[in-house]
Amino acid sequence: MSKLKMPVGNTNFAEIRESGYYYVDKTELIDQLINNIHAKVTLITRPRRFGKTLNMSMLDCFFDIRKDSKKLFEGLKISDKIKLCNEWMNQYPTIFVSLKDVGGSTYVQAFDQLKAIISELYKNYLYISEKIPDSDDMKKYTMIKSETAGEAELTNSLLFLSKLMYEYYKKPVIVLIDEYDVPMAKGSSNDYYRQITDIMRSMLSKVLKDNPYLKIAVLTGCLRIAKESIFTGLNNPYVDSTASISLYEYFGFTDEEMDKLLHDTKLSDYKRILKKWYDGYRFGDKDIYCPWDVLNYISDLQNKPGIAPKNYWANTSGNEIIKEYLDSGMDLSDDLEKLLRGEYIEKTINEEITYENLTSTEENFWSVLYMTGYLTSVPEEHFVSILDLSEEDENKVGIKTTKLRLVNLEIKDLFASTIAKWFNESIVKDERTELINALWSGDADKLTKIITSYLACTISYYDYNENFYHAFLAGMFSGIKFYMVKSNTESGNGRADIIIKNKRNLRAAIFEVKAVKNLADISSKCDEALKQIEENQYAQPLIDEEGLDVISYGITFYKKRCLVKKA
Repeated sequence: MSKLKMPVGNTNFAEIRESGYYYVDKTELIDQLINNIHAKVTLITRPRRFGKTLNMSMLDCFFDIRKDSKKLFEGLKISDKIKLCNEWMNQYPTIFVSLKDVGGSTYVQAFDQLKAIISELYKNYLYISEKIPDSDDMKKYTMIKSETAGEAELTNSLLFLSKLMYEYYKKPVIVLIDEYDVPMAKGSSNDYYRQITDIMRSMLSKVLKDNPYLKIAVLTGCLRIAKESIFTGLNNPYVDSTASISLYEYFGFTDEEMDKLLHDTKLSDYKRILKKWYDGYRFGDKDIYCPWDVLNYISDLQNKPGIAPKNYWANTSGNEIIKEYLDSGMDLSDDLEKLLRGEYIEKTINEEITYENLTSTEENFWSVLYMTGYLTSVPEEHFVSILDLSEEDENKVGIKTTKLRLVNLEIKDLFASTIAKWFNESIVKDERTELINALWSGDADKLTKIITSYLACTISYYDYNENFYHAFLAGMFSGIKFYMVKSNTESGNGRADIIIKNKRNLRAAIFEVKAVKNLADISSKCDEALKQIEENQYAQPLIDEEGLDVISYGITFYKKRCLVKKA
């Protein structure tokens, strides 16, 4: 096996090229931005971990007038565009700033972090400050650099810096802003959305709208925030989202790039596994692999051939947005179950939303899942030209729905282990006094009613098999103070499915869990469960060794119905 250096977590283009890391060539993005997009301002939205920051670092290396990047781009596709390279490579003053760390639990913390990031940006241009002739401008520069600037100076900081750079170089400025929407996402999660949005709207509109010093600007983020919320007054920015067809191949790995990567690492035998786990993101009309997952798995395979794939994507950042929806009270269980069964759902996607109204509608929920990479579109079987539509069908084009499915096995695993868990937990956060009272009073009818009501609202992600019901029942009783819940514990002559102990009151409850395929069998199977408890003496060790009073229950499930019987 040829062991190559995978740039896992490294988003610094120059370091990757200089240190011999494997690089999947995305440099033709430069040509696309200059010669095909033709936009003053371009916004690119993609899910997290799809190479946005690395591409922005690459653009910075290519454009920045302070650098000599010819060697970095040798052998890469863009180097074949000789005229373009002569006109653009290291020919323009460039501002490159990432807003990924602007956040915190309060607005003050977020504002301080924004000040610190802009301060560091200004420190990169100290040489320019030596040539500032105007004393007021020098005072303003010093305030921003020293983190003593107020809101007015901070919102003007990128425009002001572009002015200073223009005056110094006598050339218009290129502005690159990475993760532009993170401050708004953090503000939405921590109740300072409007304050931070006011700051970001002012800062971005000043540097992007009618800025006489601007050559071009590129922004990246996860979501396309509604124009009226953040890009007020900005004239026609070009937006390239996951649904766009222009730049699909420059974020994530195409099938051809995967073949080359696997050939170079001599891991082509793993193509089928990689495809199932990490492919399936549909950008435009093409399927794309998540580069973060691919590089992590290949790195692991090089260190330990044959190792199984795992979920690398789940813990790369918080999933606060999704959890907010699950806590909002919307009944999404039927659609989520369909997705977990491998089916698709059909929804209207809104690509222009605001973080302020993120959880206000079900449409926004599915839109967020789509744009952040949990869901992808199902390809249309047959393309129909707009010219072939009837006049009646033409009128429906503007309200087109999208067929959505889970992207791949990794995302299905994430749903099953995380999102479904959150959903189920949100149900049992309710007052459980009735449940506990019914448990210890031996009220099997009440237990049947309560458990069925919980079950009706939850999500089945194991297709209603016994494992699902087992985990569901254990989860209902987990986390209660002074309670110990054990699953499949060795007891008596076999394994009791669920044992619930309350040692403070010297008592325990045993559940034997069964699942049936026919509703007619639900009662007889419950009797069978009770007989199993008795014959295998599951209660005896709890009575003899721990001195506990024991109540035994048989419980049988059929889809989203249950029956509880007491011994």
